[in-house]
Amino acid sequence: MTIAVDFDGTIVEHKYPAIGKTKLFAFETLKELQKQGHKLILWTYRSGKELEEAVKFCKENDFEFYAVNKNYPEEIFEENEISRKIYADIYIDDRNIGGFPGWSKIWEILNDNNADFISAKEKEISKSKISVKLKNLFKKS
Repeated sequence: MTIAVDFDGTIVEHKYPAIGKTKLFAFETLKELQKQGHKLILWTYRSGKELEEAVKFCKENDFEFYAVNKNYPEEIFEENEISRKIYADIYIDDRNIGGFPGWSKIWEILNDNNADFISAKEKEISKSKISVKLKNLFKKS
């Protein structure tokens, strides 16, 4: 699946334009989702220097996104030709209806083998690649 992930209020506490404190389990969850084969796109309001700082912050936490504010790394945004909206199967954002549920809940939802939006192949990947340590950690919260 392609998953678009917001930065402020989702990966970190909302302190824009500064970078807030990392949300509990944010990078652990992102890394595990990436290991499962999902394409993760950083999808944020940030641009310019603030965007560079967010990308650097993620790299300092040993995480790199498949693409940043683009559908794929090589995409060149041309305002009159390409929509700014990112195509994804799922959007993780603190501005969702109901707000941000937290990374443990995100993990639970995306790894629920009964969920309608997870294909049989993704269920198989999920079963074979989930980190037992992370899974047990989320059960405690």
